[in-house]
Amino acid sequence: MIMMRSRHFFIAISFLCIACILFALYLQLVWRVLPCPMCVLQRYAFIGVAVCCITGFLTKKVRFMAFLAFIVSLIGMGLAFYQLWVISHPDIQCGRDPLEQAINNLWTAKAMPVLFRSESLCGDFLEPIIGLTPPQWSLIWFFIFAVVFVRIMRRG
Repeated sequence: MIMMRSRHFFIAISFLCIACILFALYLQLVWRVLPCPMCVLQRYAFIGVAVCCITGFLTKKVRFMAFLAFIVSLIGMGLAFYQLWVISHPDIQCGRDPLEQAINNLWTAKAMPVLFRSESLCGDFLEPIIGLTPPQWSLIWFFIFAVVFVRIMRRG
């Protein structure tokens, strides 16, 4: 019974991750909010969490996949924290983000540039959406995911 609930959480979180990616694409394509390197890395983290969740749903390795998803969630939280720090310290930006070229040279950025190409600076101000900026929303979602994964790991 507990394993079945964990699997339902895996499916729900994978759908939430996909929704976050789709909303990021909506911001990019409709609102013209271009992604910065940290935004792109957070997209990778959301996809990583979703892949871990789908794998956990399809296999019997519930705890292990929850652990991997927890680690990816922590990485996503770190990326969001760093982006918020850069936004709050605009004087450290020099007009070119050093991560941009490295991220844009990845095979995924070349294969799917709409999703994985960085075209902005991490320190650019982002308009709040329902009171929070996109990196703040990412931080909240990654935190929620991490808490759920800890609970799944404890329950089994």
